[in-house]
Amino acid sequence: MTITPTEELYVSIDVGCYQHDISVGLSNGDFLGRFEIDHTKTGFADFFDKIEQYRAQSNGAVTVAMEGYNGHARPLDKLIQSKDYRLLNINNLKLARFKEIFPGAAKTDPIDSRKGLELFQLQRTLPLAKNILQEIYAIPRTNQELKRLTRRRKRLVKERVIYINTLQTDLRALSPGLVEITKDVKNIWFLNFLTSSSDLRKLASKPEKALLNIKQVGVKYVKIILEWQKNAIFSDDLSFMSPMLKQDLNRIIELRKMIRQLDTLILERLEESKIGQRLLSIKGFGVTSCGELAGEIGCIERFKKESSLALYIGMAALDNSSGKKKGSKKSKQVNRHAKRAMMAAVDHQRRGNEKSQKYYDKKRSEGKKHNQAIRSLGRHLSRVIYKMLKNDRDYYV
Repeated sequence: MTITPTEELYVSIDVGCYQHDISVGLSNGDFLGRFEIDHTKTGFADFFDKIEQYRAQSNGAVTVAMEGYNGHARPLDKLIQSKDYRLLNINNLKLARFKEIFPGAAKTDPIDSRKGLELFQLQRTLPLAKNILQEIYAIPRTNQELKRLTRRRKRLVKERVIYINTLQTDLRALSPGLVEITKDVKNIWFLNFLTSSSDLRKLASKPEKALLNIKQVGVKYVKIILEWQKNAIFSDDLSFMSPMLKQDLNRIIELRKMIRQLDTLILERLEESKIGQRLLSIKGFGVTSCGELAGEIGCIERFKKESSLALYIGMAALDNSSGKKKGSKKSKQVNRHAKRAMMAAVDHQRRGNEKSQKYYDKKRSEGKKHNQAIRSLGRHLSRVIYKMLKNDRDYYV
């Protein structure tokens, strides 16, 4: 086939767990061929060798589209970005709609990779299809690390909650009244008190001097413990449950240390992140929430307008109107991690900001629920955040 010089080279990748199917074509619609590669170092090298062979014929720029960016595509997506190739992500939801409108004869990897090439052409001829292929921008290393750290922290916090809830239930069954000596089961002095003896029964006979030697247990808490000892009672199941209870207690303490270590790392990365520093300038936005938002947003260049950012972080709904009926619906493309972080940050911010609190109160008086009022306020703040990040400036009142 004779290839017209300077034609842009289009590459579509159907991503799999162990193998990837690749179709190659030109911007004029010509199909050049397809091949498969393994998800290995050798397979990746083979991919770039073949693409460079096609590129040598066309003498044009290379644009790669893949479904599953940042998922099974790793680390191929990072290797592609390290080249001078343009990388696009195939929007899964829009691809599904496209397949419904233009169904294939069958569902195979080669057919799916060919569909990617069709999307290139569709995007050029149909403006409404421009968001099917979304450009992937290079994310600063710091923000990539923040994303990993904050997601790991979230998992550990969830695990700790499960252990704490289980511990609270078990303690109420094994020693009624023990949980009531503290307002929060995860208080470190209470955990240290429980782990100071291998047998819960011995806690009821610990003398005052021994209690004072327990870390974080001072005079105030010793008095509370001594009052509990007078009426301490234990279940017969304690001998059977003690080893498991000990393991749960140790795991809670271990998780607490791990979370605190992550908090230190998150703060260090935030100091190196431009997005993180800008978000921290908003009074009421905490370190954890800012770390999550900086990690999930990545870079502001991903968003062409502020409404795209608001939709991504869950602060905007999609229009769902028909005729005289006006309404909205939830978007399926919301980043749930960013949404949770934004909801928590906005809720905390409005408590210390008079104008934000007034706006929140106004929405509540209109009949909106708490989360609805927070999202309404978050919609306004997302506009501010977009301007802050675009213009690289701090928040000011």
